[in-house]
Amino acid sequence: MPDTKRTASGVLGGLAGLVGLSAVAGVLVAATVTPAIALSGAAASSAITMFDNLPSVLEIDKLMLPSTLIYTDPSTGQETEWTQFYDQNRSPVQFEEIAPVMYDAILSSEDKNFYKHGGIDLVGTASAVYDNLRGTDSRGGSSISQQYVKNILVQRCESNAKAVTEEKDGETVVVTTLEQALANCYTEATTASGDEGIQRKLQEMRYAIALEQKYSKQEILLGYLNIASFGGTNYGVDAAARYYFGVAAKDLSLAQSAALAGMVQNPNTYRIDMKGGTTTDKDGNPLNGEADGYSLTKDRQVYVLDRLLADGKITQEQHDAAVAEPITPVITKPTRGCESTGGGAYFCQYVVSIIKTDPAFGATLDERMKALRQGGLKIYTTMDPRVQQASEAAMTQYTPTSIEGMDFGSTSVSLEASTGRILGIAQNTRFSEDASAAGDPNISSLVYAGDSKNGGSIGFPAGSTFKLFTLIDWLEKGKSLNETLNGVNHVFKRMTNSCYGDWVNTSNTKIGNYNNVGGYVGTPMRFTRDSLNSGFLAMAEKLDLCDIAKVVEKMGVTTFDIATGDAVPIQMQYAPNVIGSSNVSPLAMASAYATVANNGIRCEPKAIDKVVDRDGREFAPQRTCTQVLDPGIAATAAYALQGVMASGGTGAQGNPNDGTPMIGKTGTHEQWQTWLVESSSKVTTAVWVGNAEGEVPLAKQWYKGLTLNNLRYPINKSIMSTVNDLYGGDRFPDAKQELLRQVLTDLPSVVGLPVDEAQRQLEAAGFQVSVGDAVDSTEAAGLVASQNPGAGKVAGGAVVTINPSNGNGVTVPADVAGRSVSEAISYLRSAGFGNVQPGSCTLEAGVKGNGQATGTNPPGGTVVNRNATILVDYKSEHCN
Repeated sequence: MPDTKRTASGVLGGLAGLVGLSAVAGVLVAATVTPAIALSGAAASSAITMFDNLPSVLEIDKLMLPSTLIYTDPSTGQETEWTQFYDQNRSPVQFEEIAPVMYDAILSSEDKNFYKHGGIDLVGTASAVYDNLRGTDSRGGSSISQQYVKNILVQRCESNAKAVTEEKDGETVVVTTLEQALANCYTEATTASGDEGIQRKLQEMRYAIALEQKYSKQEILLGYLNIASFGGTNYGVDAAARYYFGVAAKDLSLAQSAALAGMVQNPNTYRIDMKGGTTTDKDGNPLNGEADGYSLTKDRQVYVLDRLLADGKITQEQHDAAVAEPITPVITKPTRGCESTGGGAYFCQYVVSIIKTDPAFGATLDERMKALRQGGLKIYTTMDPRVQQASEAAMTQYTPTSIEGMDFGSTSVSLEASTGRILGIAQNTRFSEDASAAGDPNISSLVYAGDSKNGGSIGFPAGSTFKLFTLIDWLEKGKSLNETLNGVNHVFKRMTNSCYGDWVNTSNTKIGNYNNVGGYVGTPMRFTRDSLNSGFLAMAEKLDLCDIAKVVEKMGVTTFDIATGDAVPIQMQYAPNVIGSSNVSPLAMASAYATVANNGIRCEPKAIDKVVDRDGREFAPQRTCTQVLDPGIAATAAYALQGVMASGGTGAQGNPNDGTPMIGKTGTHEQWQTWLVESSSKVTTAVWVGNAEGEVPLAKQWYKGLTLNNLRYPINKSIMSTVNDLYGGDRFPDAKQELLRQVLTDLPSVVGLPVDEAQRQLEAAGFQVSVGDAVDSTEAAGLVASQNPGAGKVAGGAVVTINPSNGNGVTVPADVAGRSVSEAISYLRSAGFGNVQPGSCTLEAGVKGNGQATGTNPPGGTVVNRNATILVDYKSEHCN
């Protein structure tokens, strides 16, 4: 153990150190201007005053500490440190957590009188200042207290270091890299020469004496070993021990302790993790690498061992054994950054993006990055390792990292409906932020599941998954899932949009249905099951596009501004917006469907449960749960969406069919993007497969026996099989009965209207029109003579057959009865009927002559062609 007791002279030295050093400092400073051996009293007094006026209070800043991402296994409660982010790899320890031999090694080699002096080694300091006076560089002569001061100042500089750029010829040019800025901090603190070096050394001395008055020797020694650099990004003896030798600081051997103690003089030269060497000799040959047995570090180690032997801290036998032992690094790199997390890298990167943007971590980006890389935060993520592993496995099994001839991409994201907690994110590509990987189609730093703010992706056209919002607005307007509409594909020319005027022109061309089906007269329930574009356009035609946009907004779905990359509301300006032409994030769509599954309560997605800072205080980015849909509306929407996942629905292939009730929706955009969003009452998973960029048809590309547009099904099915096993799922609430009612529609009369006007009016009312053959009618030729069914209450969207008039129709008179047969025939002929014949006769006594007319066939009032045969029925005493 190191000697922890000060001698009497040491105590006196500490008390008198400031006075004594002031005098020495006066001499040293005066020597820079008066190179005489004897200085005048005035010069010495001036120098002493200069020293006394130097700042004496040095605040010990908090150590720069790594921040750690943590996840918890819900089944066991086991917490796992996932990865770290740091500028300095450091794991601070308490005094008793460092091997005693390490204390002996650092004291014997750096400051053997540490427990005897008052903060500085006057002889060593004087020697160092003398070297500066000669213009030579000096790194020696400093006590442990002075070195602690130097490290505090270096860390303060490094904690605020940043790259420096400037604009040149319209381009941003890096003047000083971050690495250079960090190196400058060390250089400026340790290698200044001349007057500047003297000033630095005197300030060190002044601070060191002040530290000795405030802190114990043990606190200073421990502080130094926790802050000191040991090469690269390794700071503090425990992190160095674990990195270079794979052991904790308390378990260091004599040889290992001597090697580490030797490093502090020149950490980046004596580091032992660079097999090719850390420097070169005068001929350019590598030095201090695996080939020469880390010769420079070995020399320093031997020097430390020699000092330990001279101080009586080790025996000759221990010394010789440690000298004979080769330096054998056991490099144990800590998990650092998202890339080290493998398939979980995109979840990790999403968390990092939150830290970069959320004000809970700091007011500015610099403050937030400092918190991440230096703040020692424990960040507890929402990731469920079981769901994450299942997601990664499904993505690996069913998607390649790239496909030749296209920029192929795929992602999945799962979140808990009742909390918004993101449970897993997987992506087909490999993660890297290395600029040299740019252009490799297998690698991406973008989080496809996220958006431009969190993850860097601009999203993808949602296709028919976006129909959810028209469905919700339809139900919120009190309309029934069983209302019959004309879903036959046609041109939808006008739709109401109160945000942009009373109505907007949509398009003069048809918007095709999947597989070019023609559509049908049907209900929103069936349109949802079949994902019929023309059916949803028929629904939207009866709604207000502006109101649909408001549904989108309240359910948390946005698009992005191409100029700024910021999230902006989706503007429902045209018919294609109804069927998902806007770019949205998979996470936002998953959240929207989770809202339906969660009885209309939208919980904002969150990837961080809590954060614990270095002082034990807890905080978390603010996320809320809000009732945005009436529970009855959510239940009825779920009722319709269950049809999608049932047999015959477009999402049936993705249903695990494990007995868990499922809702969902498929989506396809122009054959380039495909989606399946699927949910139990507990967990929602969104899967996207498509073109990360470009427009290559997915149905023409194959992978493992499936066309790319069908990969979404097995991915989602595989993930949800695991999710349902872990989280289960309840029966969805019953739909509101009033939203399932049979709806009758007013069918107007169009008789007497021109055929084209009649057709327009009927179609505008939501009916399908069939134009039949021309019929005899008293209407002018070309006008509608009849319609079937006739005007009244009928099922909406029914087919109405209209028949135009040929202009040849004559109405059979209704006043024939009572006339004699001969009079009746003459009367009809005079009315323009050319073929009038006696008809059927009924025997009746007392009727004289040729009989009395009883009516006609066709009956009076009937419209017939004027050349039609008219039979006059009569009664008579004598029927032939």
